[in-house]
Amino acid sequence: MKALRLHERGDLRLHDEPEPEPRDGEVLLQVAAVGLCGSDRHWFVEGGIGDAVLTKPLVLGHEFSARIVSGPREGERVAVDPAVTCGRCAMCLSGRENLCVEMRFAGHGATDGALRSLIAWPARLAHRLPDSLSDTEGALLEPLGVALHALDLGGVRPGTNAAVFGCGPIGLLLVQLLDMAGASAIAAVDPLPHRAAAAYAMGASPDPVEGAEVAFEVTDANALDEAVDAVRPGGRVVLVGIPEGDRASFTASTARRKELTIAICRRMTPDDLPRAIRLAEVGRVSLRPLVSERYALSEGKDAFDALVAKRALKVIVEPQRTADGEPAA
Repeated sequence: MKALRLHERGDLRLHDEPEPEPRDGEVLLQVAAVGLCGSDRHWFVEGGIGDAVLTKPLVLGHEFSARIVSGPREGERVAVDPAVTCGRCAMCLSGRENLCVEMRFAGHGATDGALRSLIAWPARLAHRLPDSLSDTEGALLEPLGVALHALDLGGVRPGTNAAVFGCGPIGLLLVQLLDMAGASAIAAVDPLPHRAAAAYAMGASPDPVEGAEVAFEVTDANALDEAVDAVRPGGRVVLVGIPEGDRASFTASTARRKELTIAICRRMTPDDLPRAIRLAEVGRVSLRPLVSERYALSEGKDAFDALVAKRALKVIVEPQRTADGEPAA
């Protein structure tokens, strides 16, 4: 099989490797579509995220859909939860599995991700993909799950006045979710015109942000100061983005005088992916408009160049596709 490995910053290499062998409780998945995420960009550009650094060649990719090719569910199309939790630690036992201290996460640390032809993964984390959703839409369900978790942390209710700083895929999904949740006003800010335009097309406003009850910071450039300035006294700021250099800051006096609540979003909970599937299946959230560039696995460097340049909304890699757009033999 083919696998795309990151050897060091900016150094991606396509390898021929043996097929993985599923362990107990796992199924073999033929990877259909992989969405490239801002965290993949950090690995590619910085060689890690925070204290998780590249120590050996790593297969990136945690937003993915696939087809099961082993066991009783063979042939089933699935969206995959990339987080393998232990089920035994205090966080897991308290229902906060996204904070599991023993978590393995696809495409992070020592755990290879989905930018390869085949992957063995726990069967319980492979959720059936409805026929109404394409493979590429299936790869966007994990970021939708993250957006749902962020929405929950924001305490959004009907009539909430909200602001979104950063209109990449998760920011755009938040715009849709805020509208679905009945927000009375949704302001969106992004320095890139094509991303801001996408947010406005989804119902956000370009009007200056003032007096929001909740602001979502979804950038890699540390817009926390802007988010803190935008919310009203007693408001809430939710940090979703991963900042460059692993540092985020804001003016403490402003936040203190407003007595703000600041929440930090950590991936998604196990319940969020099934929620995301249901919302997409019934059309409450639109995923297809976010897909703007698609590549074969052999075009991985081009895909990451597009990701780094931020010229696309969502970059998708399809391991079963050839560079000419045809299915792989």
